[in-house]
Amino acid sequence: MRSALYTTAAVVLTSSLLAAAPAVASANHADTKNHGKNAVDTSRLTKAVTVNGQLKTLRQLQVIANRNDGNRASGLPGYDASANYVAKELKKAGYKVTQQTFTFPFSRDLAPATLARVAPTPGDIETTAFDYSGSGDVTGPVTSIALAIPPGEAGSTTSGCDAADFPAPGDAPAVALIQRGTCDFGVKAANAEAAGYDAAIIFNEGQEGRQELLTGTLGTPVGIPVVGISYEDGKALSETAGATVRVTASTEVDLERQTTNVIADLPRKTKNPDQVVVVGAHLDSVAEGPGINDNGTGTAGTLEIAKQFAKSGLTKKAQRPVRFAFWGAEEKGLLGAYHYVENLTDEQRDSIYANLNFDMIGSTNFARFVYDGDGSEDGNAGPAGSAEIEKVFLDYFGGKKLASAPTAFDGRSDYGPFIEVGIPAGGLFSGAEGIKTPEEATLFGGTAGEAYDPCYHEACDDITNVSTTAINQLGDAAAHAVATLVLSKKGLYGDAQRVSASAKKLSAPKSDGHTLSR
Repeated sequence: MRSALYTTAAVVLTSSLLAAAPAVASANHADTKNHGKNAVDTSRLTKAVTVNGQLKTLRQLQVIANRNDGNRASGLPGYDASANYVAKELKKAGYKVTQQTFTFPFSRDLAPATLARVAPTPGDIETTAFDYSGSGDVTGPVTSIALAIPPGEAGSTTSGCDAADFPAPGDAPAVALIQRGTCDFGVKAANAEAAGYDAAIIFNEGQEGRQELLTGTLGTPVGIPVVGISYEDGKALSETAGATVRVTASTEVDLERQTTNVIADLPRKTKNPDQVVVVGAHLDSVAEGPGINDNGTGTAGTLEIAKQFAKSGLTKKAQRPVRFAFWGAEEKGLLGAYHYVENLTDEQRDSIYANLNFDMIGSTNFARFVYDGDGSEDGNAGPAGSAEIEKVFLDYFGGKKLASAPTAFDGRSDYGPFIEVGIPAGGLFSGAEGIKTPEEATLFGGTAGEAYDPCYHEACDDITNVSTTAINQLGDAAAHAVATLVLSKKGLYGDAQRVSASAKKLSAPKSDGHTLSR
């Protein structure tokens, strides 16, 4: 999940919230005495959703990756096998299953990109190719493009954003050195190619949080190799007189690749058929690894909730329908979720009551992050109802005397397309490549100064890269939220109606799924 744009808001010890009234008449079994006839006893589902049940799915996803070149990426056989497995399990549980096919722009590395300084002093530089980079093997002098060293405010550098930034490269192969900043990476790369450069290097901007190895997407294909490096390496290259480098990239791009979403509904009537709760998790991995935490854990948790909900007999008490969705091509820009939302009719869209999203809930150095639906930390509130969903999770963790913290509600996972059309959303996240703070380590355990998931988007995101404690705690919280929204007679607003207007429409996120575009 979440690459370099990831930020963590201030940590909140949710046990301190216990005195507050619940957003929905919810909580665990013990709460039913306090909240009367409108309370929701979710314990039947939370007890049925077990670590062992989730691990069975995770092991199967690992087997699928092992049989398919080590990944489950959309557009490749490992994803198709994953989708077929999930669909089969849902059908066995009694669901009506649809596999929704869509076309998307596919991109992957066929070999790792390389970057080496040839002169004046030879040496390798850590790098990675951008999504939709072209292939090539280019050796040439480095030309700095309107750099700002030291940089100003984050996102202020205009390097490569204007065609006029690029001097004519001459007849020999040439490499443009560009800095991250105000415009999309794709704009910088396209300008470099149009100016006649044979390769481009884009380095991080340099402020706090913008110094590490830069990875991201160009959004659309270009015909030259485009690779990312850290601020330190970019600065060093820019200060090296007569620097010559060799850039290699080997990529595959297919603009007409197909993949699927897996959508499951229980064929049973409820009292409020026009209030559908959509529970989603992305099913795809990146091409670099099996994706067992990202997002096998969200998939396994959601699938186990679906199976146990159907098995538990709770369907007889459902006040509103629940739909389970397993999204394709999230790693390429939330494309499956966007396809689903954009192809709803007005009537279908209006019937969606809420969206719950579970993306990475098993990080080994985990935190208990809750999407900040009320915008209390950064002002980015979700559509009306999102605050109430956030409080369902906060009340649950508070009742268990477990700390949690808000995480930015910035549209960078599959809830994004839902909140863009005014549908309230919420969910959980255990952390990606961000670094755990000492305060978080005190509250959640784990190791400060290390990534929440040290194998994020890497080959080592395998079956060994999962915290059973995390999937136990976050899996139960997810089950509680699903049961609360589906079973509650009172609903999110006390009148069982969804408020359709958005509290605040978020600006478009400058990312594609978990991948930076700016």
